[in-house]
Amino acid sequence: MIILGLVLLVIGLVAGIGILWTIGVILLVIGAVLWILGAMGHAVGGRRHYY
Repeated sequence: MIILGLVLLVIGLVAGIGILWTIGVILLVIGAVLWILGAMGHAVGGRRHYY
């Protein structure tokens, strides 16, 4: 999600399309939050591992 956000951000910036730039920023922020939560050991998306 972070990479998709970066790609949309760059395409929107180069092409001058504001909606792509906005969607790219939103995906980048959501991806970063989910990555941080996953790195902290929280269950993301209801996934639980029973080891």
